[in-house]
Amino acid sequence: MDDKRMVKVSKYLSRHLRHDPGRIGIELDEHGWVDVDVLLKALADRNFQVTREELEEVVARNDKQRFALRDGRIRANQGHTVDVDLDLSPVAPPPVLYHGTAGGFVATIRDEGLKPMDRHHVHLSPDRETAIKVGSRRGKPVVLAIDARRMAGEGYTFYKSENGVWLTEYVPAWAIMFPG
Repeated sequence: MDDKRMVKVSKYLSRHLRHDPGRIGIELDEHGWVDVDVLLKALADRNFQVTREELEEVVARNDKQRFALRDGRIRANQGHTVDVDLDLSPVAPPPVLYHGTAGGFVATIRDEGLKPMDRHHVHLSPDRETAIKVGSRRGKPVVLAIDARRMAGEGYTFYKSENGVWLTEYVPAWAIMFPG
């Protein structure tokens, strides 16, 4: 599959497995899973033909590992705006995590901290390079360092999704180290 098709399928899957499954007539179970055959039929019914092989390739080759395939089912690894329980267990974070954002959001973050907005969690990266990629989606990236060790010591809970994204419900401004 060429890269253009890969991106198109990945975006379509993200939209419907994370945000709007009902739009294509599927229901996610409580943990965000849907049967692959049900998904493929729903896509075909909406004239968005995807073969099982293409679906498997998108899951395997997606640079952010957004999806998981298991036991004939598929789900998005995180980023849902629909109500799902990803069944993640709390994990002790590394001392520092990172968040990539666009410069226009820094003043609000400085005042209010990092909020999940319409998602279930704030997404944090394990390294600066990943945070730069994330922040680049909306312009020139700004990378914020997060004092995850202190947050954990203060009782904040962290989770790690299957694709290595760190999740927490909120990051207070006091835990954010802003660039000079």
